[in-house]
Amino acid sequence: MAASAAFALLFSNLPQPLRRRRPPPPMLSTLRLLRRHHRRRRLAAASSAAMSSSGGASSSSSSGERHGVGRSPNRLAAEHSPYLLQHAYNPVDWYPWGEEAFEKARRKDVPIFLSSMKCHVMEVESFENDEIAKILNDGFVSIKVDREERPDVDKVYMTYVSALYGGGGWPLSVFLSPNLKPLMGGTYFPPDDKYGRPGFKTILRKVKEAWETKRDALEKTGNVVIKQLRDALSAKASSQDIPNDLAVVSVDNCVEKLAGSYDPKFGGYGSAPKFPRPVENCVSESQNIMKMITHTLQCMARGGVHDHVGGGFHRYSVDECWHVPHFEKMLYDQGQIANVYLDTFLITGDEYYSSVARDILDYLRRDMIGEEGEIYSAEDADSAEYDGAPRKREGAFYVWTNKEIEDTLGENSELFKNHYYVKSSGNCDLSRMSDPHDEFKGKNVLIERKQASLMASKCGKSVDEYAQILGDCRHKLFDVRSKRPRPHLDDKVIVSWNGLAISAFARASQILKSEPTGTRFCFPITGCNPEEYLGVAEKAARFIKEKLYDSSSNRLNHSYRNGPAKAPGFLDDYAFLINGLLDLYEYGGKIEWLMWAAHLQDELFLDKQGGGYFNTPGEDPSVLLRVKEDYDGAEPSGNSVAAINLIRLSSIFDAAKSDGYKCNVEHLLAVFQTRLRELGIALPLMCCAADMLSVPSRKQVVLVGNKESTEFRDMVAAAFSTYDPNRTVIQIDPRNTEEMGFWESNNAIIAQMARSSPPEKPAVAHVCQDFKCSPPVTSADALRVLLNKTVAAATSSAAA
Repeated sequence: MAASAAFALLFSNLPQPLRRRRPPPPMLSTLRLLRRHHRRRRLAAASSAAMSSSGGASSSSSSGERHGVGRSPNRLAAEHSPYLLQHAYNPVDWYPWGEEAFEKARRKDVPIFLSSMKCHVMEVESFENDEIAKILNDGFVSIKVDREERPDVDKVYMTYVSALYGGGGWPLSVFLSPNLKPLMGGTYFPPDDKYGRPGFKTILRKVKEAWETKRDALEKTGNVVIKQLRDALSAKASSQDIPNDLAVVSVDNCVEKLAGSYDPKFGGYGSAPKFPRPVENCVSESQNIMKMITHTLQCMARGGVHDHVGGGFHRYSVDECWHVPHFEKMLYDQGQIANVYLDTFLITGDEYYSSVARDILDYLRRDMIGEEGEIYSAEDADSAEYDGAPRKREGAFYVWTNKEIEDTLGENSELFKNHYYVKSSGNCDLSRMSDPHDEFKGKNVLIERKQASLMASKCGKSVDEYAQILGDCRHKLFDVRSKRPRPHLDDKVIVSWNGLAISAFARASQILKSEPTGTRFCFPITGCNPEEYLGVAEKAARFIKEKLYDSSSNRLNHSYRNGPAKAPGFLDDYAFLINGLLDLYEYGGKIEWLMWAAHLQDELFLDKQGGGYFNTPGEDPSVLLRVKEDYDGAEPSGNSVAAINLIRLSSIFDAAKSDGYKCNVEHLLAVFQTRLRELGIALPLMCCAADMLSVPSRKQVVLVGNKESTEFRDMVAAAFSTYDPNRTVIQIDPRNTEEMGFWESNNAIIAQMARSSPPEKPAVAHVCQDFKCSPPVTSADALRVLLNKTVAAATSSAAA
């Protein structure tokens, strides 16, 4: 669709002004792209295999040439990004985003072709095609962007394509003037004309022709579009006043919309494909909503979107029943999903949810963490079926044949096959969307269709015995799977995604202490002491502080691979990391993390006049737009997380700083109040922020004593034994001069609490709210009773 519109634009007599169009439904457009992607990949692979077997010439390069045999590398060979390195031996004369490319375009006076995000199909069809490479090299300057490394650049041109053509998607293909203004763009372009649509060769020739004959009109269009987008995307609020009913209206609106799209059969919201969107599970604790959330989380955990053998979650399922996934694993999913399961465990007390959280965190510990504690970004969906295979297939590492299961598990194979719906013909038959092109014929994606307790009863076994058998079977399959060629590991370290994971590990270190005594764990869960997770979080934070942070300028870099990337830290990096550091302090107690979080919360991205936060510092002239993002999608928006950070910080510091934080968050919510009221479902986490701000006073749990003592540690665990998003936990050891100095400077009242606590007591807890404190308690049990009373009182007050 976008390619046709882009082609039409080249032949228009006059540039069209930017028009607001309603984008297609996200699920529908994603599904269409997904089906097209599968079809193209299969056809491209078949074509490549046919040419290879016949020995004939082809416009596409052979697989050997794709890996650089017989070719000199282009400039991408000097980059660190795995994605850019993938294109280092294309015949296209690729440049990374930067002044060298811009200067060449200005000197040659030619357009820029910008390509963002991986697409194996377009790489094989076009970027390895010598004829297309020659057209690009002769008439354009070609730039490759890794959207994970430069989300700011990708955002500018994806916003342009989405606004102009009514929808976008990846791969992103955009043509720019030498001054970086967009001329036209689209997503996937096939190499040749077909079905009445222009191919990439035609597009290239027409763009070149239009540049030579209609240059003024094209540049004028680009200037107009960028100006209109700049105005539209930098929303302002003249006042920081927000309506008293904003929280109630936005939350109710969001809950109503979610309930309306809820799938009562398979859980989740909407139909195929189904994406885990953890922010949707943060909105309400009402009984009906909790039923939806618990049902969704159970269906996700039992589905094929969950890696039963190795732990963690895949990106999304292509069907409505969470069965056949897109097998990529992303760090940002793991951190957020783990936190949702942790919260649900606290609310329900059901260790089923805590075990899934452990499953995710143990997967990260085993497969996704470097020697210095850095947490890697992703694992690819594709891998070779066997060593030396000529090409990769999606899911090859994860799927099983019936024979493989039987040969590996022996006498327990029937029990395992019944539990995970394994069939000799393959099991990807639960939905017409599961495998429309028979890519997984004869293969099985493990899925639990019935609860383990029901299956155990059917087998005449206790639940514990049955679970242990399944765990032993998974371990055997894991050992077999470990010998397969692994999917590619993207070992890039992204600050924002590490922040999400740091939060989950830190919170798990205390929340999981509330698991019932004697809780059993089976592979792939390690069943470790929860405090081990705190060490993982601290080590990851230490890596970022040492490798990606400049203390003299108080600036972060966005990512790291063989050294820091050139890109600066963006709003998401700061906001997500600050959130993780606040959790690291509250759950772990080390003052250095709170001090760093407060130091990072400066005004680098703040719009002081208009309110809210831009996504970039605005210091790079090559990035044409500063956007105030609000959409809580696969990742929450930086503004939503920043709003929550400000509320949390306001409850820690004294009145002078606290008032400043509250002013900023009120101004932020004022910027987005129309969206919150009318389309809360797009901003569920910001709805939560509005709800948090509406609470007159956050509860402070101030723990004073010897942090190394058993009594103090038990007190910390008790502080986190109930679910309360409006609680702040402050830990102080009065003997620590650095801590006392911090509180003397930043909150004299809390410092006084620490000084006045009985020195002979290893742990004392003060619970304060609405400017008054309960009498201090000195045992973990007493603190639990007190917190349960205050939670019940708050709930009754809210209901009234």
